[in-house]
Amino acid sequence: MSEQASFSIPENAQADETTGRYIITFREDAVTEGLDILSDRAGIMGLANAADFPESALDLSQLESTGGAVFPTLGVAVVSLEEAAVSSIMTSAAENSAILAIEPERIFYAIDNGLSADYLEGYRDAANHLYKKTTNTTDLAGVDPQKCFADDIQSTWGLKATKAIDSKWTGNGMKVAVLDTGMDLLHPDFAGRSIVSQSFVPGEEVQDENSHGTHCIGTACGFKDLNSRRYGIAYESTIYVGKVLSNAGSGNGAWILAGMEWAIANGCQVISMSLGNTVPTPSPAYETVGRRALQNRCLIVAAAGNHGPGTVGQPANSPSIMAVAALDSCLKVPDFSCPSGASPGAKVDIAAPGVKVYSSVPMNKGRYAAFSGTSMATPHIAGLAALYAQSTGKRGSKLWQLLTSHAMALPLPNNRVGSGLLQAP
Repeated sequence: MSEQASFSIPENAQADETTGRYIITFREDAVTEGLDILSDRAGIMGLANAADFPESALDLSQLESTGGAVFPTLGVAVVSLEEAAVSSIMTSAAENSAILAIEPERIFYAIDNGLSADYLEGYRDAANHLYKKTTNTTDLAGVDPQKCFADDIQSTWGLKATKAIDSKWTGNGMKVAVLDTGMDLLHPDFAGRSIVSQSFVPGEEVQDENSHGTHCIGTACGFKDLNSRRYGIAYESTIYVGKVLSNAGSGNGAWILAGMEWAIANGCQVISMSLGNTVPTPSPAYETVGRRALQNRCLIVAAAGNHGPGTVGQPANSPSIMAVAALDSCLKVPDFSCPSGASPGAKVDIAAPGVKVYSSVPMNKGRYAAFSGTSMATPHIAGLAALYAQSTGKRGSKLWQLLTSHAMALPLPNNRVGSGLLQAP
């Protein structure tokens, strides 16, 4: 097993890094009218439509030739526009217009932490030592803040901390979409599993040459390693692998929106997105998409971000997308995990294990590895959400409420951990 790798946002990446295209968000049930406005004001017509493709899996290679694409389930379009056309369309985005908002299409990255495993372990031990020197109390919920968890031959520490190892639920009948860098489809730990896959990255197959996606899928939907150590949660779920980030770990907004459209149109109950950027203000498009996903009985969970002390980035800072913070094995918040932001709704909602998390990686990358980041916390929540969806039948916003109500309170600020550490049903 290899130790932590780094997939953090590149130092030269800008918070406002864009593609030159724009995301148009339409009002509820107003896609047709909105497309008419684009035609009248910008001469845009004949956009590639996700609904015209099998399983709503839009071929992103058509994005350039058609000038953009429309995602009718989400109610958004991604288009290439001249500056004059942008101004003209923005003037039409009035209160009664079919167009709700227009914003630049941004670049997103796989969210992982670039700190070394030794540093993180030292940070945890130092913080725990300081805590022991200053207090011997426990919180009102009866949680021992000094309790630490560890991997053993039975399971990873994260499955112990969330009590997933004790749950009778398996995720059977649930569809969990992981939108990331793809998956090693030949990984022997997933032999015989029900897997549906699609690449939305032009020119790249679903096969994961990065590791990030396979690692996240392992936590959310995997089962046991070759030595029978359990590391995955919803191990009988159907896995929807949406490759929306390149093997280099980055992706355009259109690729991510295409993956979300595909997952929702195919009835996924949970979408896990361990990706983001450092923009602190919510995106109107992703907030609208998150809300429409909930209406379609689908819960989206996303990584809060690893650029702390900077605050939760897009898309997790959308009020309708569940933002997930990371915890270490002593249930402390590592300094890289982003806190809530100042914008309305841009807050951490829940927390999960995210430091030195052991899971699957592609066979040519070592088969297993331990990574750290809010990326690793997010699939814990996605897998647990699948268990709750299976056990209760709750979907969308009702599933969201169920998760936050079953989180274990921690003696930590709400802006760092939200409602606390989610516990399995």
